[in-house]
Amino acid sequence: MNISTRDLEAFLALAQTQHFTRAAERCHLSQSAFSQKISRIEAAAGVRLFERSTRLVTLTPEGEVFVEEARRIRNDMRQALTGLQDLAQRRVGRVAVAALPSVAAEWMPSVIARYRAANPRIKVELFDTLAANGLSMLRDGRVDIAITAGEELQEFDCQVLRQEKYFLVCRDDHPLASRRSVTLAQAMGPDMMHLARTSSVRQNLQVQLGASEGPVDGLEVEHLATLSALVAQGLGVSVVPELTLFHFRRDRLRAVPVRDPQLRRPIVLARLKGKALSIAAQAMVLEVVAQARG
Repeated sequence: MNISTRDLEAFLALAQTQHFTRAAERCHLSQSAFSQKISRIEAAAGVRLFERSTRLVTLTPEGEVFVEEARRIRNDMRQALTGLQDLAQRRVGRVAVAALPSVAAEWMPSVIARYRAANPRIKVELFDTLAANGLSMLRDGRVDIAITAGEELQEFDCQVLRQEKYFLVCRDDHPLASRRSVTLAQAMGPDMMHLARTSSVRQNLQVQLGASEGPVDGLEVEHLATLSALVAQGLGVSVVPELTLFHFRRDRLRAVPVRDPQLRRPIVLARLKGKALSIAAQAMVLEVVAQARG
């Protein structure tokens, strides 16, 4: 059965006006074309829907049943189109983002503030999580995009947002605290403290150090806040990327640039390959990219 929405509108127009000429005018059709359309509908249905007389057109009992269904279908279609328009104009919707904790803390508050101001009825979900879990959430469809670190991400479509520089963080009484910059070799020493090997910061650092990293003599911790407190107590130093420096804004702490040009942590925006982003998610991507470039 091949009945279009225009066919339904023609049927409903005739059911309401009970007059072929007026119904044809409402549908912007000639009377003959309109009559042929109604006949095709009845042929497709396999039953007469109207009783015709010289002065009056009325619904048959079968037509009475069909008119209720036709009205329901029309209303469902209108609601569906209204829903699509709301999505297209970002009046409703949802966008979910997984982001590294440093990105979530430094970039996402202003990103979300701007996004909500422009799209107040879009629900935003933010998951601040380590790289592996963020990618797992993206893989499982729990988030639209993941802002993560790394280069070996061929499984996803990735856009590099920034190449982060690294900094030596130490107390102001450390021998390297007054330097304008240091090499990674100068920074490495027996008092070097690290984040856990599961962190993207540590993994990226290990790529540059290779076999030269050697055994870890200093403390190794899970969280940047802990690392900052240890450095503040003079228990050692560490090397961390730029976006994490807000953890080290303490009295007596210094951040010295590491000048090795190869030591960079790529911050990337990842999305599933072959899957289109919603309009709401596309708008979020634009905000994230603008923040990264700023």
